[in-house]
Amino acid sequence: MKVAIFPGDGIGVEVIAQAVRVLEALGLPGLTLFEGDVGAAAWRRHGHPLPPETLGMARACDAILFGAVGDPACDGLVRHLRPEQAVLGLRAELGLFANLRPAKTFAGLEDMSALRPEIASQIDLLIVRELNGDVYFGEKGMRTTDNGEREGWDMMSYAESEVRRIAHTAFRAAQGRKGRLTSVDKANVLETSQLWRDVVTEVSADYPDVALDHLYVDNAAMQMVRAPGQFDVVVTGNLFGDILSDQASMCVGSIGLLASASMGERTTEFGTFGLYEPIHGSAPDIAGQGIANPLATILSAAMMLRHSFGREDDAARIEAAVARALGEGIRGADLGGDLGTAAIGDAVLERL
Repeated sequence: MKVAIFPGDGIGVEVIAQAVRVLEALGLPGLTLFEGDVGAAAWRRHGHPLPPETLGMARACDAILFGAVGDPACDGLVRHLRPEQAVLGLRAELGLFANLRPAKTFAGLEDMSALRPEIASQIDLLIVRELNGDVYFGEKGMRTTDNGEREGWDMMSYAESEVRRIAHTAFRAAQGRKGRLTSVDKANVLETSQLWRDVVTEVSADYPDVALDHLYVDNAAMQMVRAPGQFDVVVTGNLFGDILSDQASMCVGSIGLLASASMGERTTEFGTFGLYEPIHGSAPDIAGQGIANPLATILSAAMMLRHSFGREDDAARIEAAVARALGEGIRGADLGGDLGTAAIGDAVLERL
């Protein structure tokens, strides 16, 4: 089992280290870890945020465990050299079109949510976000208008095939959960969203056991804080999914608790190839202080074991250890506590 470890920038290095400790503590036979450079760290060492040797390593492995990328010192670089292009490039080059982001309130953390505890306790949802289309990958640029003003522009588009494949992923995920799927778009004003809604509705005919409904993205954002318990699986495009998944993280208490998986159609002898990462960024304001919460990265490692290696028991062990640690009061600064990154890692290992 070959895993590419890409720590990246900022707190990515710190949180990845704790996830690696957990993986090594499991003593999995045949597990081999390979470390590579991405993001600003790669740009400084190799002149590019996703150098050929890193991409080659990713292709040769069965899964990727990713930290975070981003560095304010690189904001002045041309766009294709900025750190964020590393993860965008991996998604595009490896065909990782489906991002799975579970959000569930851990017992004992209801008071940490921005929502009332009785509302927060209802949260148990999965956001399925399309990754390879939308404005993030559309044509873009800067131009000058006829009256001499600068104007930025970005093209939002989806092909029918792109919508169809992410819809199938979401419907299958709903079949494995509570059998409910909410598709989020903005079909009342966007032609891209109208196509999205039409295709998702067409695909629903293949899944009569899943109840489908549609919400405009502004209403979905409101409903997620008003009554989050109504959601089971949510499928949406790249832009809307990016926003809603971060909103969901604060509904459960902290962005430091949410894991994610980015998957495509490639399979290995163990399972589906995927890139696993916490949904938070590189947090340069706290990088190097040893206070970042590593739990989202540890939970991402659990998702990796489940989806890419078929090791459900090991994934469940990690998740149970994290839940027990949180239930017994293990808290980092993001949850109002005073434990540092390594101490939180120690706590999970003790309960593993």
